[in-house]
Amino acid sequence: MEENQNNESKFKAIPVTSKTSYNKSSNTKTGFGKSVLLPFVSGIVGCSVVIGTCFGVPSIKSKLIGNSTNNVSTSNNNSTESNGYVEQISLKNYSDTSVYAANKILPSIVGIKIEYTVNTNSFWGMGSSTSNATASGSGIIISDDGYILTNNHVVSSATESNSYYQISEAKKVTVTLFNDTTEYEAKIIGKDEQTDLAVIKIEKTGLTKAEFADSDSVKVGEFAMAVGNPVNMTSTVTSGIVSAVNRKITDSDGKTFTCIQTNAAINSGNSGGALVNGEGNVIGINTLKLSGTGIEGIGFAIPINATTDITSQLIQYSKVKRPYIGISGIDLDEATAKRYNLVIGVYIKSVEDFSAAEKGGLKNGDVIVEAEGKSITKMDELNEIKNSHQIGDEIKLKINRDGSEKEITIKLGEQP
Repeated sequence: MEENQNNESKFKAIPVTSKTSYNKSSNTKTGFGKSVLLPFVSGIVGCSVVIGTCFGVPSIKSKLIGNSTNNVSTSNNNSTESNGYVEQISLKNYSDTSVYAANKILPSIVGIKIEYTVNTNSFWGMGSSTSNATASGSGIIISDDGYILTNNHVVSSATESNSYYQISEAKKVTVTLFNDTTEYEAKIIGKDEQTDLAVIKIEKTGLTKAEFADSDSVKVGEFAMAVGNPVNMTSTVTSGIVSAVNRKITDSDGKTFTCIQTNAAINSGNSGGALVNGEGNVIGINTLKLSGTGIEGIGFAIPINATTDITSQLIQYSKVKRPYIGISGIDLDEATAKRYNLVIGVYIKSVEDFSAAEKGGLKNGDVIVEAEGKSITKMDELNEIKNSHQIGDEIKLKINRDGSEKEITIKLGEQP
């Protein structure tokens, strides 16, 4: 580097020396060769050597003429900033991920159509009318012999009835496969309102079943793709990221779900379809979305790990067998407990006949303050502990009865 700096100094000094020599030797012919010509030729030769040396050294060359390639450049990697200019970005890797995930999952996604009857009551009590209606949703093939996982609300519309109209259970369920316009009639194998999951089956073999990922390992920010049949547009994919995990959501019916949140577009008809990762493996079942003014890109999927036990029970028993205590309770916060001279916990409003609660000795008016050694302030907390056990398991409760604490052991029954 020191050598380069000396050459640069020489380059600057050459014109001054030549000019000075030329001015001094202009008087006589005899001194011209010695005082002008020889230094002039030497200067040219020296200048050529110096310039050649400088341009042969990249660091000096860039100082002399600049590096034009700094202004515009392209990259296949992430964008960076260089000398104030942003490099172009290649989306090839992202595109390849999307294409791979879509190609892998699409053969495992089905469209579901439901036919049902709507009985409409007159507002003035002047009779009623009956009409046929249809709805659509999505499903995921979980076995090569025709078992399909979907949402309960896709195949069960009866819960939407009210005083002005009643919707019947599905009269007919049909399934459309990927790249196949044939409609296959499906049978409802089992459904569960509490988890909003259902299993249906078509009589066909050789199907492409979906591969499941470990949804407990899903990370915020990772690639996510929603696949289904929104508004009857079959085999539609939308992509985004995982916006949140373990998000507690309460639906319009008061049921609480622990979900994966995503900004991948989820629309009507996506219910029951898959949310997949970059490998095309299912991480969740698209189930809910928020909609309204000022809301955009907020959808929710039931984690696939939470569905496996439910699915196997629906196939085996056509229902989900759950442990059961047999009480109805009221949450007592500090203010309510103080008002009624009670303790914080779950107040037992009623005990069902022949239930595990009655057999274990629980009574109306008892306040459950602990379950399995954990403090209890809400029914949700009690249910969470109960649901972590199996039918027939024993759990220990601590109750407050008339101001005195007492421990009771109950054997969990089966929910009727």
